Amino acid sequence: MHIISTSFNINCCKSLNHLRLKPLSKILSFYSSSILPCSKLPHYKTKLEISQCKWRTNHIFVQTNALLSLLEIKCKYMTQLKQIQSQMIITGLFSDGFASSRLIAFCALSEKGNLNYCKKILYNMENPNTFSWNMAIRGCGESENPKDAIFLYKQMLNMENTNTFSWNMDIRGCSVSENPKDSIFLNKQMLITKGSECICLKPDNHTFPLLLKICSRLDLYYMGQEILVHILRFGHDQDVFVHNAMIHFLVSCGKLEDANKLFDESSMRDLVSWNSLINGYVRTGRPREALMVFEKMKMASVEPDEVTIIGIVGACGQLKNLELGRRLHSYVMDTGLNIHVPLCNALIDMYVKNESVHEAKALFDRMEERTMVSWTTMISGFAKLGLLDAARRLFNEMPEKAIVQWNALIGGYVQAKCGKEALALFHEMQTMNVKPDEVTMVSCLSACAQLGALDIGFWIHHYIKKHKLCLTVSLGTALVDMYAKCGNVEKALQIFHEMPVKNSLTWTAAIGALAFHGNGRDALSYFSKMVDGGLIPDDVTFLGVLSACCHGGLVEEGQKLFAEMSANFKIPPKSKHYCCMVDLLGRAGLLHEVYEFVQRMPMAADASIWGALFFACRVHGNVEMGEKAALKLLEFDPGDSGTYVLLANMYVEANMRFKARDVRKMMDERGLEKTPGCSSIEVNGKLFEFIVRDKTHPRSDQIYESLIHLTRHMEIVNCFPFTGYDLLLDTDVHCSI
Repeated sequence: MHIISTSFNINCCKSLNHLRLKPLSKILSFYSSSILPCSKLPHYKTKLEISQCKWRTNHIFVQTNALLSLLEIKCKYMTQLKQIQSQMIITGLFSDGFASSRLIAFCALSEKGNLNYCKKILYNMENPNTFSWNMAIRGCGESENPKDAIFLYKQMLNMENTNTFSWNMDIRGCSVSENPKDSIFLNKQMLITKGSECICLKPDNHTFPLLLKICSRLDLYYMGQEILVHILRFGHDQDVFVHNAMIHFLVSCGKLEDANKLFDESSMRDLVSWNSLINGYVRTGRPREALMVFEKMKMASVEPDEVTIIGIVGACGQLKNLELGRRLHSYVMDTGLNIHVPLCNALIDMYVKNESVHEAKALFDRMEERTMVSWTTMISGFAKLGLLDAARRLFNEMPEKAIVQWNALIGGYVQAKCGKEALALFHEMQTMNVKPDEVTMVSCLSACAQLGALDIGFWIHHYIKKHKLCLTVSLGTALVDMYAKCGNVEKALQIFHEMPVKNSLTWTAAIGALAFHGNGRDALSYFSKMVDGGLIPDDVTFLGVLSACCHGGLVEEGQKLFAEMSANFKIPPKSKHYCCMVDLLGRAGLLHEVYEFVQRMPMAADASIWGALFFACRVHGNVEMGEKAALKLLEFDPGDSGTYVLLANMYVEANMRFKARDVRKMMDERGLEKTPGCSSIEVNGKLFEFIVRDKTHPRSDQIYESLIHLTRHMEIVNCFPFTGYDLLLDTDVHCSI
């Protein structure tokens, strides 16, 4: 038997002395008597059982050898493995490459294994083989430090069949012994042996898929490219197992064109190849290409499986193609394909994205087993469609609630502009001792921005700093937006400048903050810095700078930016951008230019555009054009009482009281009443809401007294440019523009 390294022998001897080595027969009897027979298993497997399935084998040599059979069947802990290893060394079984590989398999893949000990065995094997290295690479790849697998692969390429490491350790041992000249003799022997028996280990078709999987998981694209070169060099590119791993790697790194080219140019295809390409297109938001690949797959007479259907159902959800999704669901039912939980979740998600929540709920109710994904998909679906009561009922039915489900419901309330309910749910979440994450904070900050709840927003900011949450781009942007909409633009800009990383959304929030507070010039300055910094503005950014021009009266700058939007940045203006331009020109009194601008629009003007024109006409007293705009608004919504009220007030301001009376009469005939306005204010962290003539507050008398005092003070400083007659209240009112 070849000499085992000195260090390894020393470690083994210590292990033997510590364990008080017993004869093999006694060890076998010890295992059979001490380990109780397994009871009946439940329908699911434990983590330990799953990990055991990963490394165990039914090889005939294992079944016929007492030690290896003991290792496979009874060994569960490292102490037991070391006892078996000691017997293998004594009996000479350790020198067998396959036998020692079983030790490596346990150390690398068992839940109770030890990767460091695995490497120690690997480096000291007399007859190292590729299978053993693959096991170690796989174990490292599934560990907390998967990059170690790459380093192990590099060591494998440098490893030779005659173990240089073992020779080096023996030479080192001799050099510090009483006969250091023996080290020179061993060195000569090593060179002779290496010269005659040097055979480098070569990776096989199982090595490369393991490595590519790690590169995909860690997004190591350039490392993966090196692995692809090795695949070609070692001639494994025609292996279907390796070929599928190559496609999966390219897809995972977002190189869909390269993956598609590799797929088209190769004859090595199977169902896994098709599935990798289809799901790659779906994950990158390219559902049409996924459907095209699926059509090619059908033409090639390849039968889809559950993974295929999951991908195509996802594509239907992205495309909002409910009809195709229903056909796929029917296909699954007709062919008798098993609908496991992942496929069922994909179908529910497809129905939700197509706003068919009844079909989604029916499928959800028929599920025998539901995962957290199932519950979250349904709750998010109800919430996004504004069905908040149904979402809350489903949320309350959940057996267990994780942060994801809390976030889904809080986000639904925020999206539905129910900020007060969102913050109440956040408070409930805290009482349940559920720790919020970044998504929770962003949603709550958005709720504060909707309500103008500065105190609560400040508390959330303090919570973020206290718990040392990283100020990510999304979290920082939410803070900037919250402070801006709550009236503290200085704090908003302070957060903006403190952020280590900013994207276009962050700059857009800062620009919007300045625009919202009337700092038009500063907003344009920030926009210029953003563009100079290499960031590309989007349509929301332009909405912010155009609003800044409106509030600042910057007509020429606004017209220039509007022209550059499509000419330089290739962003087609939307209705909101045209509305900003109408507002900008209207505030400047350029009413005829506004009317011509509206007539030249490439799309039909909507209610917001006519509303902006109506507002401008009322400010500048152009009754004739204002009437046209008001009639257009009434065509969009004949039941909007606000339009009638504003039109009547415009007539009063123009001293056309008879027409004002006619408008009031029209409202009475149509049974319309003025919708009461609602305001909210935050005092000491509490939100209070008021409507017109509201006297529900216990201090309403003092509130109205303060309101009268403020109104008189505003009259003195001439804040109200117009005084008119509110036909609905029969009292003098001031109409502030």
